[in-house]
Amino acid sequence: MSASLGYILRIRIYQPQAHYRVPFTHQRRHTYPIPPYSTVIGFLCNVLGIDDQEKEEYRKLRAIKISIAGRFESKTTEYTWFRNLSQSAHVDRFGSIENRSIGGHVEHIGGQSPVSIDVLNDVRLVLHLAHEDKSFLERVRVSLENPVRRLEVLHLGRAEDWIVIEELSRIHDFSDYTSSRVDADFKHFFWIPEKTIPEANDQHSGFQDYEGLFYRLPTFWTVEDYVQTGNRHGRRIFDYMTVKLSDGLLVGKKFLFDKESQLPVFLANFRG
Repeated sequence: MSASLGYILRIRIYQPQAHYRVPFTHQRRHTYPIPPYSTVIGFLCNVLGIDDQEKEEYRKLRAIKISIAGRFESKTTEYTWFRNLSQSAHVDRFGSIENRSIGGHVEHIGGQSPVSIDVLNDVRLVLHLAHEDKSFLERVRVSLENPVRRLEVLHLGRAEDWIVIEELSRIHDFSDYTSSRVDADFKHFFWIPEKTIPEANDQHSGFQDYEGLFYRLPTFWTVEDYVQTGNRHGRRIFDYMTVKLSDGLLVGKKFLFDKESQLPVFLANFRG
């Protein structure tokens, strides 16, 4: 392995429940089986206290490579009501656009819409973060051990999908991870990115060699008009990466292998 590939930090996370929303689903809100890259990147921004895309630390974050693996015990579907702020929904509920009272009680504007939400139970994730700058990974590690810089409660998915850190590894040199062929059912889902580190060669299978469902996943983003408004919650314009979703059955493939976790590592190269 080239020394320029840098260092790797492994993070194990447990979540009692999680929902990683598939964005184009509405009435029935489907979830990915593991979080997309943008969710993990947002989590890192939260951990590191990055609230400004002009900060040097955000530019450092842009150079990160991420591998995401995970599994869950079961999936349930919750039935709930979401607030609908359309004018027609308000009129359907209150009878006129001027009225906000039903049965003598003043209510919130709009109406309500029934929504089904798929929720994963007993989720366990394994994240591998790679970076050329060891000190940056050390900051991530320290910030997870003592999250005093966090912008809000640490979560992955919805705001209520809190996390438990089960393991923070030491910072490994890239050379600690071997290129191997390990035929197994790893019983984890993996995102296999089209652009990866290391790139496909004699020691690593290429993207076309893997089976899996194709997805276009969001990665990094810019906030529209951020320079003028300073509003980090503004409309986000995402970059996307083509990936395959693997169910963990890998045979006849060569990949980066973490001997400690006994899992393959597929590092997405967002600059590739």
